[in-house]
Amino acid sequence: MDAEVSAADANRRFSELLRRAREGHTTVITSHGKPVARLVPMTAEDERIAVARRALFDRLRQTGPVETPPWTRDELYDEP
Repeated sequence: MDAEVSAADANRRFSELLRRAREGHTTVITSHGKPVARLVPMTAEDERIAVARRALFDRLRQTGPVETPPWTRDELYDEP
């Protein structure tokens, strides 16, 4: 079962909550008694996705914009 803490308590205990996440625990953060966020541990898959995203954005920055002729809205949304 997920631990539940108020937003104010999460603010005060943030370092502890990060340590718990590192250890594999999930924490639900509430505001006025209603869940608003979930602090979850990072997985190896999350890290692979983050690395791939950074690589993609680095490549896009290096490529630069592509020159294309102007088009109309109708051409943009025309079904093939």
